[in-house]
Amino acid sequence: MQAVEVKQLVESQLSDCEVITSGEGCDFQITVVGRLFEGLTPVKKQQLVYGCLTEQISSGAIHAVTIKAYTPEQWQALGH
Repeated sequence: MQAVEVKQLVESQLSDCEVITSGEGCDFQITVVGRLFEGLTPVKKQQLVYGCLTEQISSGAIHAVTIKAYTPEQWQALGH
């Protein structure tokens, strides 16, 4: 699996989000920025993103995922 495929999977299920992916094979880092994360705990944010990849994780196509999820304001505060 390629990072671009992971990006497309997340983007297709979480609308109006900026998705940044890196990695290859079965180990990926995913950063998602969107208003849908407002008011959510860090765990809930990760669960939303993780849910987009359940099938790929279950099949073994994705083995390891590092997820970072931010609101636009949190992302800007980090200097991006």
